[in-house]
Amino acid sequence: MRNVAIVGRPNVGKSALFNRLAGRKISIVHDQPGVTRDRIGAICRLGRAPFEVTDTGGIGSEPDPDFAESTREGAFIAMECADAILFVVDSIDGMTPLDSEIAGLVRGSARPIVLVVNKVDTEGHESRAFEFSRFGFEHACSVSAAHGRGIGDLIEVLEALLPAPEEESGDADDEPPKLALVGRPNVGKSSLVNAILEDKRSTVSEIAGTTRDTIDVEAIREGRRYVLCDTAGIRHRSRHNTSVEVFSVMRSEKTIRRADLNILVIDATTGVTTQDKKIAGLIQDAQKPAVIVLNKWDLIEKGSGRDDLKELLNEHVEKVHRALFFLDYAPVVVLSALTGENVRRLFTMVEKVREHARRRAGTGELNRVIRTAMERQAPPIRGNRRFKLLYITQAKESGASSIAPPLFVMFVNNPLLLPDSYMNYLKARIRDTWEFPGLPILLRMRGREAGDSTPVD
Repeated sequence: MRNVAIVGRPNVGKSALFNRLAGRKISIVHDQPGVTRDRIGAICRLGRAPFEVTDTGGIGSEPDPDFAESTREGAFIAMECADAILFVVDSIDGMTPLDSEIAGLVRGSARPIVLVVNKVDTEGHESRAFEFSRFGFEHACSVSAAHGRGIGDLIEVLEALLPAPEEESGDADDEPPKLALVGRPNVGKSSLVNAILEDKRSTVSEIAGTTRDTIDVEAIREGRRYVLCDTAGIRHRSRHNTSVEVFSVMRSEKTIRRADLNILVIDATTGVTTQDKKIAGLIQDAQKPAVIVLNKWDLIEKGSGRDDLKELLNEHVEKVHRALFFLDYAPVVVLSALTGENVRRLFTMVEKVREHARRRAGTGELNRVIRTAMERQAPPIRGNRRFKLLYITQAKESGASSIAPPLFVMFVNNPLLLPDSYMNYLKARIRDTWEFPGLPILLRMRGREAGDSTPVD
């Protein structure tokens, strides 16, 4: 797909322009300079044909010197991959020495360049844009990213500069599943994204909290398409340093809910922490498919001094299962994002989960399994009444993703007669027969009376 990169110094409104072109709030917009550190992609559909737009971190990010080099490198990679570049400047600040330096850099890219003079909110502000004509760019637009002014003109200029869109093939391609990489700070989520992409799209640093935005990027593994959602590290609410970080964590939690499958990344060198358990709880509450990744296995191997590495691996996996017993349906993949070891195995597991999500339990066999389980262990009596199962069948929710959890509907005498503990017992018997790895089992009960429907988690 055609690609447009947005570059410029910090705090000129690149992320606001990105959100405007994307048609939704993806990048975090904040007065604090240097908020965006990674390249973030989205599809712009404002013109005659869609194209991808890529937001980048501010070049010359003095407020965030720890990330200045990696942010600059990310911007260069974005420009190399782009078909056109939007060089954004701030009409209120006027021309700055850093703007002039960046202008020289983008000229060397040999890509079509559009000078975007931002924060021209009214016609009366147009005069602010005149001084930027000294840069000598052939194409320039005055816009207000915050208010949408001038965006239509900008789209017209871009469509004239971008190559013709590729014709879509007649083969309908399934929507790629969204895989959210979640976890506490500094467990290696961005390193894992880079290992999957074999790219340096996400900024990697030992400083906790490096990723602030939720980054959606398409990846192709073994010929299959996926959308990776790299998220900010979720730490305890009381440990958020800035309002920007609070917004980042809120978006990470939202990403857990919108993803088709969550990949919970855990640091093998520290094991499961209290915060890991809280994040796993968010996945459980959202009733989402999940795979657990035990990352940094290379450090465990180097420091163990043991020859029985397979037994060591099994010990660590067992510890994870014990600590996250409430997420017992999630398989564990042990890997090293740094070395790339077993990254391929992660996608083998994702495909296994995806395959089982398509399975359907035969209605006859399903009823036999549940009735046998109830005969073996009868449900408890409540108030001289006993729960009775009339019928059970597997259903599919409308609009469900390709990795939707299996949903079973139970027609019963009274849903209120069934305690949660017995419901978990029935779920376990279903899993004994059909496995459903990585997938929570959803049960919904319907009583004899019309409208008496009770969802059970």
